[in-house]
Amino acid sequence: MTAKEAISPVMGKEIPAALPRVAGDMPLLEVLPRLLDSPTRQLEVEQEGSRLGVIDQTSMLEAMGRMIAARDDSSVITVECTPVDYSASRLAHAVEDSDVHLVDLLSTPGHDGKVVVTLRVRCEDPSSTVGSLERYGYQVTAAHGVRNSVEETAWARLLELKAMIDV
Repeated sequence: MTAKEAISPVMGKEIPAALPRVAGDMPLLEVLPRLLDSPTRQLEVEQEGSRLGVIDQTSMLEAMGRMIAARDDSSVITVECTPVDYSASRLAHAVEDSDVHLVDLLSTPGHDGKVVVTLRVRCEDPSSTVGSLERYGYQVTAAHGVRNSVEETAWARLLELKAMIDV
């Protein structure tokens, strides 16, 4: 998605004259830091010398939201690793080794020089994928799914214990 696709409606609004400018074909991931650095949190979008419009925080958030399709059948797993150990293809391979499809991968700098990787995988229960990532040597820091079999098993066992104690 590009800057041109994130322009906010400016009907009846006056565009400030001295806004920082970005090209209409600039990817949104490159536009975002420039928007955050802008004192007015607005950027003018131009293409071939023509003013196309303005991007503001709201229009940027809406455009970024359109990039991430909502899914009810997915789990989110967060992994932490050193920059030397980071490999998108190796992470994808670890995910696919658990017979799960990788939907999204986002890497960001973490604390202590580590890389934090957020994975969205197409499965309701992330436990097998967590196990696969750990076998590949990745440190899983969080996992959230629609259903998590480890928690369900623990709950079932707790109910069984309660039934035995009540006997």
